[in-house]
This record gives sequence, C-alpha cells and structure tokens, in this order.
Amino acid sequence: MGRHDASCKLLFSSPEMVRDLIVGFVPDKWLRGLDYTTLERVSGSYVTDDLRERADDIVWRVRADGQWMYLYLLIEFQSTVDPWMPVRMLTYVGLLYQDLIRRGDVLPGHRLPPVLPIVFYNGDGRWRAATDIAALIPRLPGRLARFLPRLEYVLVDENRYSAAHLARLRNLVAAVMRMERPESERDVLDLVDLVGEMLEDKPELRRTFATWMHGVLERRSGHAMALPRVRDLKELKMKLAERFVQWAEQHKQEGRQEGRQEGEALLLQRMLTRRFGPLPAAVTARIAAAGAADLEAWSDRLLDAASLDAVFGR
Repeated sequence: MGRHDASCKLLFSSPEMVRDLIVGFVPDKWLRGLDYTTLERVSGSYVTDDLRERADDIVWRVRADGQWMYLYLLIEFQSTVDPWMPVRMLTYVGLLYQDLIRRGDVLPGHRLPPVLPIVFYNGDGRWRAATDIAALIPRLPGRLARFLPRLEYVLVDENRYSAAHLARLRNLVAAVMRMERPESERDVLDLVDLVGEMLEDKPELRRTFATWMHGVLERRSGHAMALPRVRDLKELKMKLAERFVQWAEQHKQEGRQEGRQEGEALLLQRMLTRRFGPLPAAVTARIAAAGAADLEAWSDRLLDAASLDAVFGR
C-alpha cells in the first residue's frame, strides 16, 4: 500500500467516515436505513491455510435486519487502477469468510453473513478496470456458464463527482474528495471550517483530519507547502492562512520585478534600434530572455559601443 492509500486507511478507521461513505456514495435505500451506531471494526488480518499472512485495508460490520445478522463491509483503497481488482476482491472475500468460519461468526444452519466489497479510488483519471470478475472470463456455452465465478464490488470513484455535487453534501467523505482537488485557496480554508463544524464533538477525529489534510496539501503542492506540524484543524487553518498571505505577497513582488524587467528590456531594445537600426531576430530574442544583470550590463556598454557586437560582448 502506498503512503496515500495508508493516509486514507487512517481516516476510515473511524465509524463516522464509514457511515458517510455508505450513506453518501452507495445508492441503496436499504443500506441507508441501517443503524450505523452499531458499526464495529473487525480485524482485517487473515492467515490463509498455507500460513501466508496478508492484511486487508478496512473491514467493518453493522447490524442488519434487527439483532441477529451483521452485514460486513470490506473496503479497499486504490490510488492506481488495477486491472485484476475483481480477482483481488474475490480473494479478500474468501479469506474473510475463512476467518469468520474459524472464529465461529457464522449464521445458524452453516450459513455465512453477507459481505459488501467496496473499492474507494482516489487516483488521477477515471477507473478503467472491470468491477465484476465475470467480465474477465470468457463465457461458456449452455449449462457450463453456471459454474463460472461471479463477484461484483461497489466502485466509489471520486473522479465521477463534480465539485458542485460534492459541495451540496454535508458529508465527511465528500469533504475528503474536495480536499483532494480544491478549486482555490479559499476553498481549502472553507473545507477546514466545514470539517471542523461537522466534527465539533469529535476531538480525536478532528486531529486525524488535521494530520491528513496537512499531508494532502504538502503532496499536492509538490512539497512546496512546507507547513509545520499541526495538532488541530484550527491550528491548521491559521498556518494555511499565513502561508497563503505570504504567497500572495511573494507573487506581487515577483510581478513587480517582472514588470520592471520587461520595461528595461523594451527600453534597451528601443535605444539599440535608434543607434544601430533594425535589430536581428536573434538579438531581440536574446534581450527578451535576458535577466536583470545582463540588461544592466548591455545598457552600460551601449553608451560607448560602436557596434552591436560591442554591446553584447561578442
């Protein structure tokens, strides 16, 4: 798992995030009607029969149909497209069932609880892999088709949702998606405020979000935004506001410097033209690409130079 996937796993270690993922992004009326106060985290580490260990991303369970049955939610995080994702999800569901059988967490009559496999994709570009293992296997004729495996997973691809749609949702997962692709600096600050309001009584999750947002902003800026470590969303917003003001002032200064430099280049070009006539294209291009030090040196030489070559030191 990459660092980006690991940071998502940290966020989804809270029941609030799992609830908002299901309620906001899995279009099913029955699922939305479940009591998500009964959410429980389940061990996601399985040991297969040949003793090879693997750790799945996130497994939760929620009570369904009253008190007698759990629905298991198996959530896998992807920042890249995997064409073999259906095979992986089939394997993960099988390993989960093996683990439930070993622990005795099965239904009466040797039946298994339902498992909903979910892939949360937050990479660049749309998801292009199949969502059902049956799509990877050629169809067989007649009765033989019945014996081929089928397993479909729910795909939550954050690239499918527009910024306007996500902004209409008061939902933690929607806020995560928006923070991955903020439209402006103002949008970032508003998202920090929004998450803070939604988690007003959840101090631990507020700290987790602050850590995650800090990492996302650094990664998305190519580590140009080297913020100090923060412990809370309020502190994060304060540091962000300070950095945005610094950047705005820096951009103004750079703009003024570029304006002065362009003016000096144009003045030098006019003076050279009056002294030596129309300038060759190569000379014009050299002046346009020059820095402040070269422009100053050429302007000084122009006073005594008898030719263009003397001005440019050739």
